[in-house]
Amino acid sequence: MSEDTIVAIATASGMGSISIVRLSGIDSLQIALKISKRGSLLNRLATLSKIYNHTDELIDEALLIYFKNPNSFTGEDIVEFQCHGGMVIANMIVKECLYHGARVANPGEFSKRAFLNGKIDLSQAQAISKLIEARSEDGVKLLARQLKGELKEFVDDIKKDLTFMLAYTEVTIDYATEDLPADILNQIEEKLEKITIKLQNTLQASSSREGLIEGFKVSIIGKPNVGKSSLLNKLLNFNRAIVSDIAGTTRDTIEESVKIGSHLIKIVDTAGIREANDEIEKIGIEKSKQAVDESDIVIALFDSSREFDSEDQNIVEILKETKKETLIALTKSDLDKKLNSEHLALNSEHLTLNTKEDINPLILKLENILDKNTKSDDITLIAVNQVEAVKQTLQNINSAKQPLYVGELEFFSYHITQALEEISKITKPYEYSNMLDVMFGEFCLGK
Repeated sequence: MSEDTIVAIATASGMGSISIVRLSGIDSLQIALKISKRGSLLNRLATLSKIYNHTDELIDEALLIYFKNPNSFTGEDIVEFQCHGGMVIANMIVKECLYHGARVANPGEFSKRAFLNGKIDLSQAQAISKLIEARSEDGVKLLARQLKGELKEFVDDIKKDLTFMLAYTEVTIDYATEDLPADILNQIEEKLEKITIKLQNTLQASSSREGLIEGFKVSIIGKPNVGKSSLLNKLLNFNRAIVSDIAGTTRDTIEESVKIGSHLIKIVDTAGIREANDEIEKIGIEKSKQAVDESDIVIALFDSSREFDSEDQNIVEILKETKKETLIALTKSDLDKKLNSEHLALNSEHLTLNTKEDINPLILKLENILDKNTKSDDITLIAVNQVEAVKQTLQNINSAKQPLYVGELEFFSYHITQALEEISKITKPYEYSNMLDVMFGEFCLGK
């Protein structure tokens, strides 16, 4: 437990009815009592109290809540001041806390203390951070599951199996005369395959749901004058992009956020993809292709009132190369049709739209794709370091299989140890003593 006491404003900056100032540390209660001029505060009971500065001037009347250690978020004594909103009052309370010996908390220090005091693990700490940034209802639900400890349980199950394997190999290497279950090798092989499948499924599910927390990215592509800007404006319900009959009007990508169903997504209107002589337009077209690579979903528009041409073929080739979810729409349905889905020679389903009028069919399709990518019970990794840890764990498990089959248990043990260290990075560092507990408990050694 830290020897110093930290303070910070816990609510977002700006105007509001309530602001919260949080104190955590060994002197939290004493500082709160000095500022409120009270003799005591009852644990977990909201107390209405006047707040004074060190010259006995009244600052505010606020609710004080005392959380006695270890039953608090950080595992330390915590006092929260729920004062009237606005930054002035909250900052005055912080100033008084500093006067009485607290210091300003570093970014993330409350969560850091919670981790160091064993109140949360690394996966829960990251879930707290991402929860603030979540841009969809499904993202919030997913993070709430991780905050509850779902990812921790997933990691603990894998660590339990890996520790069992490691204990077996150490016993075999160092205590060859001990009796071991006859089917132990089969057990280990089955556990390895089970873990391999779990990790592969987790990586696949996480890849398809990357946009769940920060928002899915959707790009609109097509040759010039197919209705991309009109579609963007319709989705936003205001004229964000310039609409013109002149080819090349949109020369750069335009990004805006819009809510589709329960998802807040980022829509990218790209420059028309064609062969261009203008240097600025060429740059815009390259950025359009880059937008496709960075998107989760691609909406490809084709003008049904014009003959299929080489520019349309360029779009078709991009769609064939991408592995992203794709929606194909034939626009300008109010005009005579000269192009249909057969010209595109794509297996994907297509829609017929007038982008200046009704685009509800496209919105419904888009919502279905977003929901499909979020409705899953699979564990989802929410951070780059978590994904990398799982990849490295999987790599070490695969490397361990051959040594196991040929009886090279020292190499097998090395790779399993590495796998344990990698998967433990998601929650808390692996400790060798954990394996010893299994080794001496499971196999009854040292009696």
